[in-house]
Amino acid sequence: MSIKDFHTEHLHLDRQQTERPRDEQHAVDTLDPDLVAEYLRLHPDFFIDYENLLPELALPHHTGEHAISLVERQVSVLRARNRDVRGRLNRLLEIARDNDRLFQKTQKLVLAILDQQDIDGIVDCVQASLRDDYRVDACALLLFAQPLLSVRSSRAVNIEQARASIGALLNSRQPTCGHLRPEEIAFLFEDASQPVRSAAVIPLSRNGDLLGMLAIGSFDPDHYRSGMGTLFLSYIADVLNRAIPRFMQAL
Repeated sequence: MSIKDFHTEHLHLDRQQTERPRDEQHAVDTLDPDLVAEYLRLHPDFFIDYENLLPELALPHHTGEHAISLVERQVSVLRARNRDVRGRLNRLLEIARDNDRLFQKTQKLVLAILDQQDIDGIVDCVQASLRDDYRVDACALLLFAQPLLSVRSSRAVNIEQARASIGALLNSRQPTCGHLRPEEIAFLFEDASQPVRSAAVIPLSRNGDLLGMLAIGSFDPDHYRSGMGTLFLSYIADVLNRAIPRFMQAL
């Protein structure tokens, strides 16, 4: 090989060595990071075939103090997700335990209502259960005295007087939760030991006839809120709607 050929060959090699990094750098500069991310998302096993790249990759630590490897970051993310899942599971278990306790209390109350022999017995057992088992701050089961129904219960009130004081609550025929007007609070919870600041109430009716009002009150203004669930209250009201008329008609 001549001197000329020797220099030419090395010149060609030098040119390749200098041009290749420039081409690779150009490819890196022009590669869309979103395409890389999409490719990795579609090929989650990419690093199985190229595991030698993992030690070379680093991600910023969430504290910003130093960089961590991709594997360390994945472990950190999985641990965070695990804590979140455990937290959700614990909340679900607590809700389940609360529902179980509520079911037992409700079952006890319904059976007590069915065992009563008169209106006064129903009123007494409902208020005792709400006060002692459910630990409500204030409660009231009012019965409306109508011309054709002679109600002997001391909790009976005149229906016209009820319309004048809580007419808006009666007209809804649906559970109401939240803040009531002062005159409504005074009418429903006249025996409360402290001012009732929030309440959940539902009218009692059967075949379109108003029978009374079931009311639960709290001294906490935020305890009962508009939009909260009223399944329990509606269920107890349905039981009372069937139990009360039997005794009224028998009087």
